[in-house]
Amino acid sequence: MHEASIVLSLLDTLSSKCLEEGYSSIESVKLKIGMASGIMPEAIDFAFQAAKQDTVASNAELLIEMVPVGGSCSECGRNFEVDEKYVLKCPLCGSLSFRINKGHELDIVEMEVS
Repeated sequence: MHEASIVLSLLDTLSSKCLEEGYSSIESVKLKIGMASGIMPEAIDFAFQAAKQDTVASNAELLIEMVPVGGSCSECGRNFEVDEKYVLKCPLCGSLSFRINKGHELDIVEMEVS
């Protein structure tokens, strides 16, 4: 489960930033995770709940926003979004010529501290 190593790195980053800015605890963290990122939100949440103990994020709530897969078609010229992990053809015209430009994210959007 690579989500555990992602969470450990995430907690290191969040804790460092929190303490660097002069705060003592993290109240909440909001992440954006792309549907095609290969990251399971349930596994991230499980790993976060386990790993946050004895850190400045021990009472933090984890909020996850899923980002749909999106792209643009070279054939019809339109942009599209789908709620699927994989896109094999343009969902609008069926063309095989398209570019995926979102859905692989793993971003820290915000952190509430005290």
